[in-house]
Amino acid sequence: MIWQRYNARMTDALLTITDLEAAINFWRARSPAEGEELRLCAEASALAKPYALMIVQGATRIAPEQLGDKARAAYEAWRAATQG
Repeated sequence: MIWQRYNARMTDALLTITDLEAAINFWRARSPAEGEELRLCAEASALAKPYALMIVQGATRIAPEQLGDKARAAYEAWRAATQG
């Protein structure tokens, strides 16, 4: 399975689904969806795939290494903007 479920030994290293959702909402507020198809901005779009897969698989946490480069960059930029 690509997405890891909660693992007590790796709690600090894993990203939560709540954090991914907050990051997506941050990017959506910063750059609202566009066009008739309501296309997400690049950052929200990059985070949406791992978020959706986590929901489908019932995962609550994911290792940062499992995010693609664009998703990881969007997540890290959100953290820097919101948590100093």
